Amino acid sequence: MSGDAGADSAASTEGDADAAATATDAGTGSESGPVEIVESVSGTGVPVRGNDVDTDQIIPARYLKAITFDGLGEYAFYDQRYQDDEPTDHPFNGDRYQGASVLVVNANFGCGSSREHAPQALARWGIDAIVGDSFAEIFAGNCLALGIPTVTAPAQDVRQLQDHISEYPDTRITVDVAAQTVAYGERTVEGSVDTAQRTALVEGVWDTTELLKSNRETIHATARSLPYVNPAAIANAPGTPTTNAGAGSDATDGDDMDVNR
Repeated sequence: MSGDAGADSAASTEGDADAAATATDAGTGSESGPVEIVESVSGTGVPVRGNDVDTDQIIPARYLKAITFDGLGEYAFYDQRYQDDEPTDHPFNGDRYQGASVLVVNANFGCGSSREHAPQALARWGIDAIVGDSFAEIFAGNCLALGIPTVTAPAQDVRQLQDHISEYPDTRITVDVAAQTVAYGERTVEGSVDTAQRTALVEGVWDTTELLKSNRETIHATARSLPYVNPAAIANAPGTPTTNAGAGSDATDGDDMDVNR
């Protein structure tokens, strides 16, 4: 792809990226940079109970054939939500939990095969943060790539939060990523957020794709100076014979170089 083609591609997706960055409107923090800073998430909750809920339960493998993530939210927990095409009493089907943005789970959530479709499905259902006993490492990493914090808390505190949500589904829950706390009602639970995840969310460096796009000019400037990317860089180097410089300059236009080699 040429530099100009890359620019067109980046421009064509910029609106989608901006929409994705602001979709988690429950998140709060500075918007001074290209990536949303996720300091806290606030909203109602939905409890999904059970240990070792794997990614195939979160999003069945047959839905991985989709070429985009759009609409994937309706298939989250599909095989738990429907039996013989009839809806079950799964929390994601409950009217009382519609609009919830904080998912509360138990131990080893997101285990099994690595599939980014799992957090994508949850995000498109409406989940902005997840609180649980523990998480599979790869799943937590895939959540971070979407700006979704995964906060761990003691098992007893998690169960009490699940029970509270079940009884009072309208309760507002605030997940403070920076302070590593989960607050609801009159309670504040001390939790934990992986250090690298917390730093990435609070400093707004979790979306590497958006960071690359926002630094396009710097990337192109660096690429123009690299001789293995741009032969003109050799031609323009100090001490290079003038005849070679002319040939190199004619051979490659820095604006049209292939930066994807």
